[in-house]
Parts: sequence; structure tokens; C-alpha cells
Amino acid sequence: MDIPRIFNITESAHRIHNPFTPEKLAVLGEALRLEPGTRILDLGSGSGEMLCTWARDFGIIGTGIDMSQLFSEQAKRRAEELNVAGRVEFIHGDAAGYVADEKVGVAACLGATWIGGGVVGTIKLLAKSIRTGGIILIGEPYWLKLPPTEDVAKGCQASSIADFLLLPELLASFGHLGYDVVEMVLADQDGWDRYEAAKWLTMRRWLEANPDDDFAKEVRAKLTSEPERYAAYTREYLGWGVFALMTR
Repeated sequence: MDIPRIFNITESAHRIHNPFTPEKLAVLGEALRLEPGTRILDLGSGSGEMLCTWARDFGIIGTGIDMSQLFSEQAKRRAEELNVAGRVEFIHGDAAGYVADEKVGVAACLGATWIGGGVVGTIKLLAKSIRTGGIILIGEPYWLKLPPTEDVAKGCQASSIADFLLLPELLASFGHLGYDVVEMVLADQDGWDRYEAAKWLTMRRWLEANPDDDFAKEVRAKLTSEPERYAAYTREYLGWGVFALMTR
């Protein structure tokens, strides 16, 4: 069980697998007014930076599930590095359908809503794990401005314009599902640049170390095309944020 190899290569040096910076993660933790002992479930936890730093800074207890074996191993090492291995647990597995054995104060899925077949399904899944009065965290892209054509949307690595909403529409959609939006923290341009541009050096170093790998041709093609694609499309049209929801 694992994610597609290209992601394990391009994001192997990432601690955060979305457009958030460490500073934004800290802002989010502060915004949620986390109390020591708060139990958090993170579906699609990546390399564990959110749970590990929040365990260190806010005293939370957390469980993360991720399909990438590499990222799961990195998360465990990060927990040891920050001396929080006794407070957070990382499971290499499929987060789709995962429900916590014990109800949690915060149930999160940041940037992996495919786990539940989309935003609606992921919210329904996370709701099964939260205690009364708990918070759901959803990390999701939105359009900064509507792409003028479907080709532009595909340049943003969406399958169509309909994949994402403008920010006001996204916020309204949570209300239609019966949730109050009680907080939000949005990625900024620097966060997007760090998330995307960091992949390029990682790909170049991987190609230098693996010139004869059967996958090298695909990585080379991606490194050649990604800087221009990102600058022309994603950087201009796509936003990303984390939205905190509580049931009405």
C-alpha cells in the first residue's frame, strides 16, 4: 500500500505536504485555542508535522494515518526528534473509512479529501470521529478567480473548473451541510512557492542520484515543465486554506 511513486519522489524532502508554512501551522493551532490533552485525528497526515509540532507546542495527543510508507516513517522520526513520540502515533494505512476508536476533539483532513470521495464525503467521515462540540478541519483548494477555460483549469491540475469553488462559495457550501465555519487560515503566496518550488530541487537531486532508473524519464519531464506550469496556472488561479467547522 502506497501513494503513486512520483509523489514520494517530489515531496520526499517536504515536512508539510500542502501550501502551509510552519508559521501558518502554528497560527492554525493558536486559532483553534487548543488545550493540553486535546485528542486529534489526522487523516492523510503526511510527514506528521502538524501533529508533532502541536504536541510540542500545545500538548495535544494525536493519531495520524497516511498511505505513504515513506511519509509515515518520516513522521515517526519527526516525533522522536521533537520528543513527542509518546503523545503522537502514526499509522501507515488507508485513511479512507477510518474512524477513531475514541472520540476526538479535532478531526482533520488537510489536502486529501479524495479519502472521502470529495469534501462532502470527507466531512461525513470525519464527523464519525468527533465528540460533541468537536471541530472538523478541512484543507481544500479554491479558485482565487475562475479560470477562463477548462484548459486553464487543467493547467492548475484540476480535472475541470467544477472541481473547486470560489472562496465565498466554498464557505457557503459548509453552511449548506449544516456546519458553522468557526475559523479559517489561508495559505499565502510564499507558502505556495515553498510547497511547489521545493519539489524542483528534490527532483533534480533525485535525477542526479538515479540516472538509470526506469522512472527517470518521467521525473525529467516533470522537472522540465513544472516551473512554467506553476507560474502560469496554479500561482495565478488557485488558493488553499484550512477551514474549521462545528455542527449547528
